[in-house]
Amino acid sequence: MSTTALAGLSRGRLGRMHAVLSGHVERGELPGLVAAVARGGTEHVEVLGSLTLGGAEPMRRDSLFRIASMTKPVTAVAALTLVEECVLRLDDPVDELLPELAGRRVLRRPDAELDDTEPAERPITLRDLLTFRLGHGFTTLPESAPVVRALAERGVDVRPPRTGYPAPDEYLRRLGELPLLHQPGTAWLYHTGSAVLGVLLARACGKPLGEVLRERVLEPLGMRETGLTVPPGRLHRLPAEYFRDPGTGRLVQYDGTTDSAWAAEPEFPDAGGDLVSTVDDYLAFARMLLGGGSHGGVRVLSRPFVELMTTNHLTPAQLARSGPLLGREDLTGWGFGVSVATTRTGPATPGRYGWDGGLGTTWFNDPAERLTGILLTQRMFETAAPPKAACDFETLAYQAVDD
Repeated sequence: MSTTALAGLSRGRLGRMHAVLSGHVERGELPGLVAAVARGGTEHVEVLGSLTLGGAEPMRRDSLFRIASMTKPVTAVAALTLVEECVLRLDDPVDELLPELAGRRVLRRPDAELDDTEPAERPITLRDLLTFRLGHGFTTLPESAPVVRALAERGVDVRPPRTGYPAPDEYLRRLGELPLLHQPGTAWLYHTGSAVLGVLLARACGKPLGEVLRERVLEPLGMRETGLTVPPGRLHRLPAEYFRDPGTGRLVQYDGTTDSAWAAEPEFPDAGGDLVSTVDDYLAFARMLLGGGSHGGVRVLSRPFVELMTTNHLTPAQLARSGPLLGREDLTGWGFGVSVATTRTGPATPGRYGWDGGLGTTWFNDPAERLTGILLTQRMFETAAPPKAACDFETLAYQAVDD
């Protein structure tokens, strides 16, 4: 293969990407994958392995993947379209649309008893939901902590996609029974902001969340394969999903294909984790953001709002308490539904943004390099840190840059 540049990407170094990613599949670490690297108008896509573990049906470029938390940026964009239309405002209280969360009480300490509270210093705002600072979310508190037990008993604790949240109105009612762990705007806690944001969007538009996402983001960008469910005629393109059994080390099926949980409408459409998509659909979304809010002649957001979304909004103190999901406070920040690199410790430049999906997917945009990377697999992440295949993919994407 030639080592000459292909509009900013080296052909020979893309061959290295093929060899390394193929190794992850051949060693049985992943049943299959679809990966894309794009720079300017050039794109390179790898399609490797099979739809099922040990199966004969090959992976396809149009395979549908459960993108999990890569849903969060899509939801954030939908919310910002409503801000641009002045239907919603970033710093207005959400009380009118989400009365269940009005008049909050806040635990004096996150591990305090549920009645050891003080009044919230201010209401929860849309900005709090987008930046995950509403006061609820993933916590590293022990299971014995009163609020952790209460969240689990009510079925509103942070959980993997499609695992049984109650319907939206009931979800908000149950969540509203509990005090916040932190004062609004003061601490970053993962995921719940997106779940609540989905309910807010549906109520603001008077439509189910799936319709809101389709009308505001998916249809304008031609993302026809992306949605909260997989229609019957497309289930054959949905890979089985796996996790590694910690005892045996073997891959075990988490979700199937024709019997997938994504074949039916969810009782709770989780705006933080329920979408399925293809590599080409998500490339359109990524290119829209990298293009300042426009792609294919269609403007979804203005450039200033894309820049607002992809800027770190957390203080140093909030980053220091963010836990393992965001890493050390000097490395990564959080915008609206995306992580944001704040310093350079590897090939990624400050300002690089993106996010992972815990069911095995990752995406980043690097504006300074005009570079997009997307890796879609059907193996769950086992820790907060990305697996070797994801780390290798990012290295391979950057090493292919050729100016």
